[in-house]
This record gives sequence, structure tokens and C-alpha cells, in this order.
Amino acid sequence: MTVIAEFTIDSDEFILGQVLARSPNTHVEMERVVPASGKVMPYVWVHGGGFEEFEQSVRSSKYVEHLHALDTVGESALYRVEWTDDIESLVYGMAETDATILEARGNEKWFFRIRFDSHQGLTDFHNFCMEHNIVFRLERVYTLAEEHGDGHKFDLTDAQRRALLLAVRGGYFEVPRGTTLGELGGEIGISEQSVSENIRRGTNKILTSVLFDS
Repeated sequence: MTVIAEFTIDSDEFILGQVLARSPNTHVEMERVVPASGKVMPYVWVHGGGFEEFEQSVRSSKYVEHLHALDTVGESALYRVEWTDDIESLVYGMAETDATILEARGNEKWFFRIRFDSHQGLTDFHNFCMEHNIVFRLERVYTLAEEHGDGHKFDLTDAQRRALLLAVRGGYFEVPRGTTLGELGGEIGISEQSVSENIRRGTNKILTSVLFDS
């Protein structure tokens, strides 16, 4: 049975995180990971501008062979990074356990959502991290059926579900609030207005479903 795991990890726990961590206003999102010729070549989006500083910093890393700027859209840019042979325990662990990266983003702290073909794959990945002294915090484990079940029940879009999850985890609905719309938008890489709309619309769908069904 397919299993999806969500976890957070500090950037200093894995080399990609150390190299890609930028200023608080810049957020990085890994698009996909392609193992090739024994190397990991992730495609990453950089949100928030400051591209020249980002490029200089990444190119100066001893773990980077080449950095290719592929495209720029507004305040976001797409890059391909070719790493040296010394990289990277965490991502190689995912490749060795046949994990698929569904989502990976962050700065000083990273969020990963990865899919395994079975519970055994998740166990193997956990064991790999233990062996390589990689410390992460497992936030959630669920099956593909459970994921689609939740989405169908409340008719949430992916953007609404993501915004609501981050809002709840960050304490946005608590008194006093533990985070702001601006901070949430920065984590996702969208504007404060967009994250506000996703939260309001998602909340309205859930409350309408729960209250009227009751």
C-alpha cells in the first residue's frame, strides 16, 4: 500500500539545506530529484528575488559543480544544480528507498512530503537516516486513499489544504497568533493576499460541510 510521509528537518542536518539556505525573505522549493551517473541533480525554484546573491553563494560551495539558471518568472527563478560526488545522504536515502519527492521547500527549516510504495520503504528510509545521523521530525504518515478521502470530503484544493495545514501548525488560529499571513505566504512562496484567500475559502468549505451536515 502506498504511504505518504511528511516531515520537517533543519537545513544544517543535510548538505542541500546548508547550501541552499538563504536570507529569511528567500525560499527554495525543490521541483524534482533525478539520480543520474551517481549524482543528484535537483531542480529548484528560488522565490523572493536576490538571485545574484543566491547564485554567487551556491557556486562558491565545494559541493556544487555547476549551477544553471534556466528561467525567471517575476520574483521566482528556476535552477538546475549539479552536485559533487560528496553530496547528499538525505536525498540519496530517498533514491535508494524508491521514494518520490512530492514536495520539498524551505530555508532554515525544510518541509518534505514524500511517497513510498509501501510501509517497508518508509522503514528503510528511517533506518537509512538513523545510520547516517540525520535527524528529522516526522509530522504525518498516511495512505494515498486517506489523502484523497480528506480532499473529497471537503472539496479542498491543494493550495487551500496546504495553507490551512501551515496555518494550524504555525498557530495562526490561536490567541495570540503564532504566525502572520505574511510569514505563511513566505513559507509557501505566494503573496499575503493569496494565502489569505486560500485560508478563508478552505475554512468556509470545512465549516459549511461540518456545520450543515451536523
